[in-house]
Amino acid sequence: MDGIPEEDNEISFLVKFLGRVEVVRPDGVHILSEAFESLKTLDEYSSEKAGKKSKVHLFLSLSGVDILEKKTKFLLYTCPLSTISFCAVLPSAPKVFGFVVKHPAADMNHCYLFQSKKFSHVLVSVIGDTFRASKHADPVKVGRDLTVEALRHKNKMLQRENDELKRRLAGQID
Repeated sequence: MDGIPEEDNEISFLVKFLGRVEVVRPDGVHILSEAFESLKTLDEYSSEKAGKKSKVHLFLSLSGVDILEKKTKFLLYTCPLSTISFCAVLPSAPKVFGFVVKHPAADMNHCYLFQSKKFSHVLVSVIGDTFRASKHADPVKVGRDLTVEALRHKNKMLQRENDELKRRLAGQID
């Protein structure tokens, strides 16, 4: 198969990192909502630049999720798949998604929250697919399958956006 080297089992997305919050439970949409509200409250009272969130690369692989700062490529967090207990899009803010991770050494959970204008649902789906795929025996085949599936999702979203832009343009010309 051209284009995908044997060892290339990663998928990368550029998203805004909203923050990481300690949470009391390992799962549930309400946990994401509480973490999101907590971050908004922190922004209101923070002396730092509120609202300026850092862009990060979210790398998904069969071993886990790595969060790297966009400009420096500095590894901010690494979350092994075995520690991720929940992942979802926030219903009240469809561009926001997150996942909950159990700390490997301490008895605590952290919620990581991100924002993506177009790919929140895709990312949650891909993280879920990656989690399920990590249970399979052939990581090279699974990695290829995940890459192909992620590209299909991206292609579908871009086709929808293209159709919408064509409709708008046709409306302006008439």
